[in-house]
Amino acid sequence: MTSTASVRVLDGVDQVFAVLDTALRTLAADAKSSRPYPPQASSLPADIPLSDDQKRLSAALMRVNHVGEVCAQALYASQSLGTNSAAVKAQLDQAAREETDHLAWTEQRLQELGGRTSVLNPVWFAGAFAIGLVAARVSDAVSLGFVVETERQVEQHLRSHLSRLPAADLRSRAIVDQMAADEVAHGAAAQSAGAQELPWAVRGLMRLAGKVMTSTAHYL
Repeated sequence: MTSTASVRVLDGVDQVFAVLDTALRTLAADAKSSRPYPPQASSLPADIPLSDDQKRLSAALMRVNHVGEVCAQALYASQSLGTNSAAVKAQLDQAAREETDHLAWTEQRLQELGGRTSVLNPVWFAGAFAIGLVAARVSDAVSLGFVVETERQVEQHLRSHLSRLPAADLRSRAIVDQMAADEVAHGAAAQSAGAQELPWAVRGLMRLAGKVMTSTAHYL
């Protein structure tokens, strides 16, 4: 008969392999989307010619958005690992699948623009994973509150990109617009599941960390 301790060890090993799988798929593999690519879903024409400066700006902004999705994969993986609630885990896993779409879309758009992903993606992933795990270990309510605040800040960040992207870059705009709508839905779902509002100091630190990340990823 298998002992309880043995089962726990096996569960722990499975969790470690699941995290490693998420990290490898996020950092080393081409992301696969389960939903149509927004520019195609919107029946947008082929790229309207952009100047070199416009392409560089769009690529930089989409690189920042791709970094955000790398962090989202890490956050949701760590929070799913840290919860003991099957309902919370199912909700986090569903959101992570939709964030995988975002990862694939931003990656594809970067390729179309001749851009590249951030060289610091492993650092972003590791940092986000650690933060998400800490939040999950405190309580489900705090973990869900972290989701709400994260998605709120990401949605604001995406909306700001819509004002900065070149007007002619309709393909990037379609992607960012759909991503923003999804982030609002993720935050609303976490809120309805019992999220606890985070202290203002924590929200401020999250905003500061996000600014450091986005400013760095714009260039690196």
